[in-house]
Amino acid sequence: MYLDDESPIAGGREIWGFPKKLAQPRLRVEKDALVGTLDVGSLRIANATMGYKHRPFDTVRAKAAVEAPAFLLKIIPHVDCSPRICELVRYACEDVTIKGAWEGPAHLELFHHALAPVADLPVREVVSAVHILTDLTLGLGSVVHDYLEGGK
Repeated sequence: MYLDDESPIAGGREIWGFPKKLAQPRLRVEKDALVGTLDVGSLRIANATMGYKHRPFDTVRAKAAVEAPAFLLKIIPHVDCSPRICELVRYACEDVTIKGAWEGPAHLELFHHALAPVADLPVREVVSAVHILTDLTLGLGSVVHDYLEGGK
């Protein structure tokens, strides 16, 4: 997960276990296209385009998708590099208000970078694309499983 602000990067890593890194994500509308770019320093690592407000998407389905629980593997090493925390964490978005949702044609290009290996998993086909405009709160997570429990 690439962000352009260090405070949520640190908080997201420590609280939830999000694998966040500093970069420059951008999202803009260019005529009838939604254009997303991701730069690490001066190098582009991703380009994405989608038809802007191409077709309405069902807002009930959009809300269900945004509110669905998601999972992370939170790994934080000890000072000697052994695992200090190794947990499966569940989190979900709360207070979700859908302001609009659309689907349409999309394309994604990924570029190689030694420290941002997004292109290591190549895009074979874009199956679907949905743009959801929403207000939400990222709720606190809960530990589903502690892999180190009972160890040491």
